[in-house]
Amino acid sequence: MTALTLADWQQRARDLHIEGRAFIQGEYSASAAGATFECISPVDGRVLAQVASCDQADADRAVLSARMAFESGVWSRLAPAKRKAVMIRFADLLEANAEELALLETLDMGKPISDALAVDVPGAARALRWSGEAIDKIYDEVAATPHDQLGLVTREPVGVVAAIVPWNFPLMMACWKLGPALATGNSVVLKPSEKSPLSAIRMAQLALEAGIPPGVLNVLPGYGHTVGKALALHMDVDTLVFTGSTRVAKQLMIYAGESNMKRVWLEAGGKSPNIVFADAPDLEAAAAAAAGAIAFNQGEVCTAGSRLLVEGSIKARFLPMVVEALKSWTPGNPLDPATNVGALVDTQQLDTVLGYIEAGRNDGAQVLIGGQRTLQETGGLYVEPTIFDGVSNAMKIAQEEIFGPVLSVITFDTPQEAVTIANDTPYGLAAAVWTADLSKAHLTARALRAGSVWVNQYDGGDMTAPFGGFKQSGNGRDKSLHAFDKYTELKATWIKL
Repeated sequence: MTALTLADWQQRARDLHIEGRAFIQGEYSASAAGATFECISPVDGRVLAQVASCDQADADRAVLSARMAFESGVWSRLAPAKRKAVMIRFADLLEANAEELALLETLDMGKPISDALAVDVPGAARALRWSGEAIDKIYDEVAATPHDQLGLVTREPVGVVAAIVPWNFPLMMACWKLGPALATGNSVVLKPSEKSPLSAIRMAQLALEAGIPPGVLNVLPGYGHTVGKALALHMDVDTLVFTGSTRVAKQLMIYAGESNMKRVWLEAGGKSPNIVFADAPDLEAAAAAAAGAIAFNQGEVCTAGSRLLVEGSIKARFLPMVVEALKSWTPGNPLDPATNVGALVDTQQLDTVLGYIEAGRNDGAQVLIGGQRTLQETGGLYVEPTIFDGVSNAMKIAQEEIFGPVLSVITFDTPQEAVTIANDTPYGLAAAVWTADLSKAHLTARALRAGSVWVNQYDGGDMTAPFGGFKQSGNGRDKSLHAFDKYTELKATWIKL
């Protein structure tokens, strides 16, 4: 936890210079049309900045800048060891500016400053550094050939990458894309969410300071239906990577097909089951994890453990533990280092979450804790972490991604029933299993249709583990060496000697 106090952060917020312009060809510039939109803080409702609202003309300019940089070879043909050194400097600069970047994240999307400092900025820096460190240690292949033939299998950067990233972890999700995309030699046009564009805009200048050449990284703030659509339809974008909702992910696939068949890699929604068996080794730990899995980052997490599946024989004992654990997750001023639940990102998301809470009540589920908007006097957007009991998996709150601190409790009696309920969703991003039985853990994990399965913990893993989903949670993987597949083309060169 930072040594700075609430008063310190409030003063820093008052003194903060916020850049809202686009970043193209190594320079900040207004949008071509001069259009802007208000960036409003969910912390207290104040306007933080006027941000450039980019559109087709800006997308054309940024893609051209990226293409020219790529074709020049100034980055794409730079020795991997030299790209590595720049990527590490880039990560170092994120860490050197951690407090400013964390403050931008908190003011922009409402997360607690303690989380922005402890999770978001370090996670972003790790992603850049890990990819940079890896790039000069990845070898190409020589095929098994006759003595008078030579077969080479080489990886090449795809070219121009458009990256559309979400608002819940703005900096870290951007760096999950930028790390492997830049390390492999591509040029990138980054479109941050219009709900949280500020850290990406600031990061662009740090990339330039680190030594990433002009044009290799461009940042276009703006709306999805304008500049996002323009990038997805652009004939000179080679690959589109996206993290966000399943609805938008499907539309991006259509745009790719309507344009140049650009490769599209998607990390979309989730409705992750957190399965607690009666033989869980530590029910107190499982209860604490269940509370954190839905309350952390205000529940605005694609892997939020939003469905808690509890074996019937322990429900009466276990559920009160979860309720008690959730009491320690209390909404408060995100600039207060003691706060662990911040504000929802904007009024649209607030209305969405409150609408799901109302739907749960209307469908007959029972609120055990929370369920109300709070701290309205601050001008901010806060909702109490909420638990629903008596939920059937067919209910709206159990089937649809809420993206807020709303937990649905569902009871099961057998491992087979638990797996059936867990898999009865359009999504397949993550899941957790709590059991002391090693065979049960392995068999359940294998049966779950999810890209990540955690055993006796929630949200485990690091940069070495691939991250992505099954079914309508998307395709491709972020993190690990597997992420490099999205940003490279395989070429076979066959030589007669």
